[in-house]
Amino acid sequence: MKRVDRLAPFIQREISEIIQRKIKDPRVGFCTVTRVELSNDLRVAKVWVSVMGGENRKRECLEGLKRATGFIRSELGQSLSVRYTPEIRFFIDKSIDHMMKVDRLLKSIQDELHPDTEDETK
Repeated sequence: MKRVDRLAPFIQREISEIIQRKIKDPRVGFCTVTRVELSNDLRVAKVWVSVMGGENRKRECLEGLKRATGFIRSELGQSLSVRYTPEIRFFIDKSIDHMMKVDRLLKSIQDELHPDTEDETK
């Protein structure tokens, strides 16, 4: 297993802990780290977060995380055993929204094909 593959889950857990326990900004209160991708040289960590709420809430969370990036990187550096603490870049994870949209589409197709089963499932 490559070092990148071992470190990514560790960094994901560490950043999650830092966000939950050490960040006081209320804008980042309802975000969850869903994925971390590290560059091969371990210098950049792309961090995807899922945020409960609408687009405005997601934008606020991302702003709060970007503002706290220096602090998060500093905290992360204390628990990593690498020469350089990776630069952290935050992104909104849209996969959950996409999954929910696909689920709604499948349900609407099922309801169109079998309108009589709609009452049975409720």
